[in-house]
Amino acid sequence: MSETRLPHDHGNNSTAAARNMPSDGEFLKAATAFKQLGDSSRLRIFWLLCHCEECVINISAIVGMSSPAVSHHLRLLKTAGFIQSRREGKEVYYTAADTPTAQLLHDMIKQLLALECPEECHFE
Repeated sequence: MSETRLPHDHGNNSTAAARNMPSDGEFLKAATAFKQLGDSSRLRIFWLLCHCEECVINISAIVGMSSPAVSHHLRLLKTAGFIQSRREGKEVYYTAADTPTAQLLHDMIKQLLALECPEECHFE
């Protein structure tokens, strides 16, 4: 990035901050991940998958949604890197991804809602 010449020098290191600012593409990745956090159904599904591995039909029953709606949320969560899947025959099983981003989301939900994790937790 070229040196940004600011109209006013307030002596607060703005030029260095501008020089070290991540690119638009990097912020787009963060914005895409944050979009996934704005839906309570996705957060419920993610929380569930932090504590068990499950198929679409069972997730649907647990969260009280149709299978197509759950599949839609799973696709978005997977694209954002929050969950992963594995196939066993015709069945696909989902669980939380073993990534720092998924761990951070789990921890944020836990702290914001003052929740305790069940005995089985992907991140503990």
